[in-house]
Formats: sequence, structure tokens, C-alpha cells
Amino acid sequence: MILWITLGIIAVVVIIFFNYYNNFVRLAHQIDNSLAQISVQLKKRSDLIPNLLSAVKGYMKHEKGVIKEVTDARKALVGASGVEDKMKAGNQLQSALKSIFAIAEGYPDLKANTNFLQLQQELSAIEDKVAYARQYYNDGIMSYNVMTNMVPGKWFASLYGFKKREYLKILEAEKAVPKIEF
Repeated sequence: MILWITLGIIAVVVIIFFNYYNNFVRLAHQIDNSLAQISVQLKKRSDLIPNLLSAVKGYMKHEKGVIKEVTDARKALVGASGVEDKMKAGNQLQSALKSIFAIAEGYPDLKANTNFLQLQQELSAIEDKVAYARQYYNDGIMSYNVMTNMVPGKWFASLYGFKKREYLKILEAEKAVPKIEF
């Protein structure tokens, strides 16, 4: 009888250890997946930029600075390698795109252009997806960090070598509304 009780206790302890390990692994993969989804949306946005610029160039010949800013921001995003670099380049591109859409207000023909409107709608939808993916990533980080900070998860996290992860953050400078002058 004592043997069965001992085996039962050992089995429960082993199951608890496996359960915590598997939960950490699941959350880590969820975070990696959500970061990949952000990259996918940023890539889609980046791929739409040349089409947007070709639709805009004919109308905004004297707005070369804004077009160059968008082009440079797109290049930075495509060439970004780390999470921080991708987020920074993505935010820079988002800011540059806001400038184009703000300037388009001064060009009634451009605002009515079907290609421009369609691209603007697609970019808007992608921006929503990027925002959702960032939120999902940060939600995954929150779940993971809560598990690594609460007892007994904290003990298991240190036992298995799982460390706290950082949230995606947007710098204050990137939150500012772009200044548009005509």
C-alpha cells in the first residue's frame, strides 16, 4: 500500500514538472509565432509601398521629400534583422505613410484615384493587423511573464532556465503625429 502511495506521489510530482515545462514551451512558441505574424504583416505593408508610390508620384511631383522618406523607410524595414530594428523601421514607415496620406488631402484628383483609394484601404487593413499582432504578442509576453513571476511557476522557470521577456514598446518620438506643411 505504501509503495502505491509513494508511486502515486512521484507520478503527480512528475506530471507537475512536465506540465510546467510544457506550459513554458507553449507560451514561448506562442510569443515566437506572434512575432512572426508581426513580421508577415510588416512585409505585406512593405510590399504594397511601391504600388502606392507609383499611384502617388504622378500627382505629387514636388513632394519628393515625402516620397524619398517612404522609400528610405521601406528599405530600412526590408533590411532590418532584429526585433528592435524591425519595430523601429516599421514605426518609421508608418509615420512616413501618414505623411503621404496627409499630403494627399491637398490633391483632390489623387484622393479620388481608385488605385490610391484601394491601396490606402489595404494599408489601413494591414495597419490594423499589425496593431492586433503587436497586442497579441504583448498579451503572450504578459502570460509568460506572469507565469515566471508567480509561485510555483517562478521556481519552475528558474529550474528550467526560462527568463522574463520584454514587451514591444513604441518610443515616444514614434507616437508623435507627423507635422505636415504645404
